[in-house]
This record gives sequence, structure tokens and C-alpha cells, in this order.
Amino acid sequence: MEKTWILIANSERARCFERQPSDHSLTELTDFVFPHASLGGQAGGGDLTGAAGKGHGRTGHAGTQFEPKTQVDDKARTNFARQLADYLNDAVAGKRCSSIVLIASSKVLGEIKPLLNLAASNALAHSIASDLTQFAGPELRKHVDRALELPG
Repeated sequence: MEKTWILIANSERARCFERQPSDHSLTELTDFVFPHASLGGQAGGGDLTGAAGKGHGRTGHAGTQFEPKTQVDDKARTNFARQLADYLNDAVAGKRCSSIVLIASSKVLGEIKPLLNLAASNALAHSIASDLTQFAGPELRKHVDRALELPG
């Protein structure tokens, strides 16, 4: 029996569902949340007070030193995309699913798709640029069916 997994994601959250072939119902398998809390400690650089240090920071020069938060954000977001792709890669390799559907914001699609291995890329049935993370239950199913252009 073919098992289809649907990953619904944006840059804040991702949920993976198994879609039943008979009635198209969705069974949630797992939920991923972007680790915002860990960014606070990293962004400040650890040994500096607040976002800036006065001349005694890592560079050792006088003046105000600001740590670039965007590099930390980018690295954390890349790690989040990697976590999602690894989950899908492992599922296909372990034959827990035979096809994958990605429904995600366009930015997240662009981050996840290149991280899929060859087997997961071949199992990718659809990739749809849409953020459905705010929906649940029958409403989510209706939006997924609509995104896949199936009769509701």
C-alpha cells in the first residue's frame, strides 16, 4: 500500500501527516517548531552584555561592537530545514512512506528541496508554495485537498 506523507511548513513550524488513500484523512505524525528560544543566548555572543560590548569584545578595539544576528538566524533556519529534510530522507530510506508532498511557504520550499537526497527527491510527488500551518482538523484537510486539486 502506498503511503503518502505531507509536510506542511513555514519558517516557524512544520507538521508531518500521513494521508490515508481511502478517504484522504490526515494523521499527524510529528510536529517541529523553530527553536526561537535558543537564538537569544547565541545572538548576544555569550560573553558580552546585551547586543553590544564596549571595546572589550572579541575584536579588542575601542567603540561599540554589535554582533550580527542575521548570521545566527540564517544558520538556525538552515539547521531547521536540514532537520525537516533529514526526517523525510530517513522516512523514504526506511520505507515508511513511498511518496512525499511538500506544502510550504516558498522560502521554506527553497530551503528544504535542495537538502532532499536522491531517493526523497524521486518520492516527491508535489511541492506547493502555500502556508497552511494555521489550519487544523477538517479545515486543514479541505485546504490540502484544494492544494492537491482533489474533490472535497
